[in-house]
Amino acid sequence: MIHIMQIILYGKPGCHLCEGLIEKLEQITHNKDSNKNANISFTLEVRDITTREDWFAAYQYEIPVLFLSDTSRGTEYLQSVPHPSPRASVQQLENLLLTTATKLLMLLDQGKNE
Repeated sequence: MIHIMQIILYGKPGCHLCEGLIEKLEQITHNKDSNKNANISFTLEVRDITTREDWFAAYQYEIPVLFLSDTSRGTEYLQSVPHPSPRASVQQLENLLLTTATKLLMLLDQGKNE
């Protein structure tokens, strides 16, 4: 079974770091051979921080900001993703996402067993 997680990127128009990261994330989410051995697949949602005051206040100095979202258990669970280097390759970024996703799934499984 493939577990689908949503990547949430907070950014804003004209942010070159955001645009570069979005390009890499789109390669990961659109590549069907990507992470085929990990049983984890990703979708991408880009949130423009200029459309909501709370997002703008929280992230205006931090963008781009990444989170992984898992809703497979009926509730949304969010896990922040460490800031990737702008120089990170697509493969390095994918490895970072897979590591973060695996940690989130382990935390959720621990909570389920307690």
